[in-house]
Amino acid sequence: MPNGFPETDAALVERVRAGNHSAFGELTKRYQSRVYRLAMRFTKSPEESLEVLQETFLNVFRKLDTFRGDSAFSSWLYRITVNTALMHLRKGRAGAPEVPIEELAPTLGPMSTDWSSRADSTTLQEEARSLIRKAVGELPEKYRTVFLLRDVEDLSTEEVADILEISVPTVKTRLHRARLYLRDRLAGYYEDRR
Repeated sequence: MPNGFPETDAALVERVRAGNHSAFGELTKRYQSRVYRLAMRFTKSPEESLEVLQETFLNVFRKLDTFRGDSAFSSWLYRITVNTALMHLRKGRAGAPEVPIEELAPTLGPMSTDWSSRADSTTLQEEARSLIRKAVGELPEKYRTVFLLRDVEDLSTEEVADILEISVPTVKTRLHRARLYLRDRLAGYYEDRR
């Protein structure tokens, strides 16, 4: 920690490349909670998320020489996390991603909060959570991935584009389609609750 400030990711990467394994420990410590949280968004399973976390950092260690620094280290790390999590999902070892309803309220608009003050709102919230999880799980993978990274993890459009190695307009299009699908899928439920 030069001058009392934490080392940059780039400096830690260079130290790891030079053979300093404690620098890799620092990178791991810096990002492990974020990687775990992102893995949970995809797998909804603590056990699977731990596997994704371990596999992600193992892949990062193995592939660190391929990191060119064209993007931020965190974007590269998240890309590996997403790919690892998606591989777990493709194997059928995990279900639909868990997404708290509170995090979707801004995305879904007013329809997600109209009924929240009702006396039976606890039951309705659980019912809504289940429906939302199902709807998010039904999204095609490319839309679900963009939706989770952008709207749930709150990454910028540019960060999502960088992580997924797609253009910003493609991110915007996929996100728009995901939101439309979720609104259409959930609109009937909320209209019935008014």
